[in-house]
Order: sequence, then structure tokens, then C-alpha cells
Amino acid sequence: MSTPASASTIHDIGYRHYEGPRLARAYVVRSLFVHNLRAAYGLGRPTRAKVMPFLLFAIMLLPAAGSVAVLAITKQPSTLIRYSAYAVNLQPIVAIFLATQAPVIASRELRFHVVPLYFSRPVGAADFVLAKFGAFATALLALLAAPVTLLYIGALVTRPPKVAGGAAMPGVGEQTLHYLGGLAGCVVFALVLAGFALVVAAFTPRRGFGVAAVIAVYLLSNVPVGIVQAIALDSTMYDLAGWAGLFTPFNLVDGVQAGLLHATPSTPQGPPAGLGGPVFALVCAAVVAGSLAILYARFRKAGLS
Repeated sequence: MSTPASASTIHDIGYRHYEGPRLARAYVVRSLFVHNLRAAYGLGRPTRAKVMPFLLFAIMLLPAAGSVAVLAITKQPSTLIRYSAYAVNLQPIVAIFLATQAPVIASRELRFHVVPLYFSRPVGAADFVLAKFGAFATALLALLAAPVTLLYIGALVTRPPKVAGGAAMPGVGEQTLHYLGGLAGCVVFALVLAGFALVVAAFTPRRGFGVAAVIAVYLLSNVPVGIVQAIALDSTMYDLAGWAGLFTPFNLVDGVQAGLLHATPSTPQGPPAGLGGPVFALVCAAVVAGSLAILYARFRKAGLS
């Protein structure tokens, strides 16, 4: 039986048009950046998500703290770890951070098929990728720059005097130049390693597979290059050993530090003199640009599905 027209009622439930500011694209990109930066360290997530990144961060700081403590006790400048060598010496810890946290940044939206929801807002695939890449590179930079900064502060605070028959500690100006060079190396490491890890993780939506894939790619690039360099050095083929560093990310960036930033090589063989430094730098730029292009294509395709 139909309801009489006289019994019909229109209810005012209080819907109102939004009259506030339109924050639009820039705000969305900034929000994505902050969200992914927090996610890289498990902030805003359950406690178990925070354990691994903060544990790795603490482990990265330990050698720097130990080096400063030894410097303070022995007064020997040589006991301080070189700024440019820190990331190379601690590369297993950095690789674990890449393997565990890159899937958090690159895989979750793909796994749960929510990328189209992001793209229904005023943000495109390029903005989405740049926000994620920038956030993960910033998280890596914090991981790498914090111990280097601790070394720098420790060197300035201890300031051991010149030991008879030993090398004097560099002055504040020289120490600062070395520190800034080390920070520049950290920036290059962060950009190259972030691109490398995010690309691998973006093609393995399940986190467990992503962790295994990043570690596998790291080992598959590092072990053969180490073998080639050892054989080349044993045969006095120094240029071949140097060029081999192009094919593994840590050696690649260390080649830029040695060739362009005038740091002492931290790998078995630095880049060849002359063209080595510029070539290594161009390859780093190509890796970053190629990673962004691949991520753009990957997320754009996911946003259309």
C-alpha cells in the first residue's frame, strides 16, 4: 500500500557546501611525502613496524660513537672513520634497511589495488612517484647522514693535539670541508639506492617477496663485481677493476666520491683517472632518472587498472 502524499516529509539533515580553502595539488603531494617518510620509520603504525627501522638506525650510529670514543681516548686522528667511507663500510646494514623498508613505500598500494583512489584526486602519477621517491630518499639520507654528523661533532669536540711522530687532526675549516663532502656523498647514495630499491619493490607487491628481491639484486650485483675486481687487481688490470664498479650501486657512488669529490676510494679500486669520475656521475644520474621513469610507468599502469 502506498504512503499518502500528505504523510511525506522532507528532512533537513544539515548538508552544507565546503567553503574552506582549496588546498589542491601541492598540499596532496606534500601530504604524500610526509606520510611515506613517516611510514619508512614505522611512525603512525603499530610498534612492530617501528622495531626494524629504528634498530637499524641505532646500529648505524654505533660504529660512529665507538670511533669518536676511541679518538677521545687515544688522541689518534686515524681512529676516526672517514666520512666518505661510512656508507660503504656499513653497506650490509644499509642493504637490510633498503630490503625491509622499500616494500613499505612501493608495494602496499599495489598490493591492495588502491592506486586508482589516489589518482582520482588532483594528483597524477608523476606527483605520486616524486613524493614516494623523495620520501624514501630522505629517509635514507637521515640513516646515512646521522652517523657522519656524529663523527663530525665528535671530531670537533675532541680536537686531539698533534702527537709526536703522528698526523695532526685537520683544522675546523678542513674538517668541515671533509664533512660537507661526506654529506654530498650521502645525498648521492640516498638518491641512487632509493631508486634501485623502489624499482625492485614496485614489481613485487607482496612484502616478503619484495624483501627477498631487493637482497637478491644487491647480492647479484655485488658478488660478481667483487670477484671481477679481485681477479683484475691480481692481474694488475687496474682500469678494468675500476670500471667494474659501475655495475654495483655502492661502488658506483663511491666512484663519484673518489672521482669528483676527491675522497679516498673505499672500495678495492676507485674509478680510472680522467674520465672515470664524470662517467660514474653520469651513470648515477641515469640510474636515478631511469628509476623515476620505470616507477612512473609502473604506477601509471596500476592507476588505470
